[in-house]
Amino acid sequence: MSGDVPLPAQRGWHRRVLTLAFPIVLANLTQPILGAVDTAVAGHLGSAADLGGVALGGLFFNFVFWGFGFLRMGTTGLVAQAFGAGDRIGLRANVARALLLAFAIGAVILLMQAPLIRHALALIGASGEVQRNAQTYCEARIGAAPFSLANYVVLGYLLGTQRVRLALAAQVFVNVANVIAVLLYVYGLGWGIAGIGTATATADTLGFVFGAVVLRYQLPRGLPRLRLDRVLEPAALGRLVAINRDIFLRTMCLLGSFGWFAHIGAKQGDAILAANALLLNFQTFMAYGLDGFAHAAEALVGAAIGARDRNAFHQAVKVNLFWSVLGALAFSAIYWVAGSWIIEQLTNQADVRTAAERFLPWAALSPLVSVWGFLLDGVFIGATRTRELMRSMAISLAVFLVTSWALVGTFGNHGLWTALLIFMGVRGLTLSPLLPRIAGAIRPATAQPQ
Repeated sequence: MSGDVPLPAQRGWHRRVLTLAFPIVLANLTQPILGAVDTAVAGHLGSAADLGGVALGGLFFNFVFWGFGFLRMGTTGLVAQAFGAGDRIGLRANVARALLLAFAIGAVILLMQAPLIRHALALIGASGEVQRNAQTYCEARIGAAPFSLANYVVLGYLLGTQRVRLALAAQVFVNVANVIAVLLYVYGLGWGIAGIGTATATADTLGFVFGAVVLRYQLPRGLPRLRLDRVLEPAALGRLVAINRDIFLRTMCLLGSFGWFAHIGAKQGDAILAANALLLNFQTFMAYGLDGFAHAAEALVGAAIGARDRNAFHQAVKVNLFWSVLGALAFSAIYWVAGSWIIEQLTNQADVRTAAERFLPWAALSPLVSVWGFLLDGVFIGATRTRELMRSMAISLAVFLVTSWALVGTFGNHGLWTALLIFMGVRGLTLSPLLPRIAGAIRPATAQPQ
């Protein structure tokens, strides 16, 4: 085995996966707290239009920030493989390239923020009052864009090097800062929806300060000074661009599906839009929780490929799948039993509560359908097989558009949720037949003479 990173023995795989996954699950579950806090505060401001505006603004940032989620995913895959191979110089260079890209993209977003916000919100569509509230939220939050994107790189590095407790600490720090800021800005200073957006921007900025300190003390030391020509090496940049391009297109397809979901929901009225937004919080919590095992798979699969260990690859997939399915069953059970109570905590508006409870069974069923695609995403990202990911998501989006068009006219919002679950299922169905290709490409390292 090449590299100086010991991969876990077969008997210890379950313990190893849980040791990695549990802090990642906790870290991931803190991320949607940003959106849930915003939703809960907006849900008590006074009207469905306030909640709808924050939901619409949050969807905009899903497109803007999650659209560049390749900064996290690409960093994790490349760093995990360098980590598995014991390539400390390559590990450091990968982080530097990703940070450079994050700040460049963030600068472009700031330069184009006015038309970006205006056209994106108009494209999604909603009532005039909801759109005005969404504009206020977006303008207050977008100033932290470069720091938000750089935080993805920090998280990708921590996951790729299996420093999961630090990843958890970073996410907890951001969310505590967000809660304190939103209470100060909204209830202390009375800034309303603008205060909700500003609080999230403040938390993202402080999170980058925390992340910069982490990188300062965690990146490899005792190496030659990192030169700009190494960071801008054409072959390495070409690989980074190819990986990030594929993940970007994959993410755009994913976000396009949720954008279409919101668009169709908005056409059914503000109450349905707000109810779907509440239920998507269920989907988001579940996704971040199950992605903890997908992220563990990213790190372990990447390390196995870097170390050229095919058995480690197989164990990483099997054990993470086992725990992912158990996690999906747990989320589904919680939503069936406590879903109505959760809805009551998120809003006090009777019409929104009634609509959300009517469609709650779809949110409770979603974990069992979604889990397969989530885990396979992690496997393919760790293996940096991003072209297959992009194609799979494009097929899934096409199926979603067709099924939603066919079902919504007859079944309304129930048809829309049915189409969303079909979309989630197709993600797993299109990736699973490709899994043997990754294992087949792992060639054991040639033994070195003693």
